[in-house]
Amino acid sequence: MTYLLLFIEFFKIGLFAIGGGLVTIPFLFNLTEKYDWFSRLELTNMIAIAESTPGPIGVNMATYAGFNTEGIIGALIATFALVLPSFIIIVIISRLMDKYSCNIRVKDFLSGVRPAVIALILWAGVPLAQISLTSDLNILIFAAILAAMRLWKKSPIFYIAIAAFIGILLKL
Repeated sequence: MTYLLLFIEFFKIGLFAIGGGLVTIPFLFNLTEKYDWFSRLELTNMIAIAESTPGPIGVNMATYAGFNTEGIIGALIATFALVLPSFIIIVIISRLMDKYSCNIRVKDFLSGVRPAVIALILWAGVPLAQISLTSDLNILIFAAILAAMRLWKKSPIFYIAIAAFIGILLKL
């Protein structure tokens, strides 16, 4: 039964996570309230691991959540379920885009989706900050990395690596 629930929940996440992996975070927070698959704290660890490993964050998080819930089979099911809607939609869109790409309604729809994606990403940021910024040291590290990002335009990978190193060094 858990396998079916994993498939259904991650299929829904994949279907509505328009805009990339960060948009999956609010849906995953919802899963922490709905099921006992993982806690909010475990979710923040999942996000840190998914951000730090190669590959799309949404896929990494689905794999981690599925593995955390039901082992290797759970990881495969959650990952497949998350990716399947995108695959189906891309196949359909690729067939229709040539025909309707100049349609004003299609352009308006795509323009309307962008603010919703930004809102979903911001929606995910608030609970992450509440869970992650719980000590003065965490707030200091966050502020230092944020300031460094503003001052020196380096790759996000550089800052993820620095933050991971600091976390390991300080045993956070």
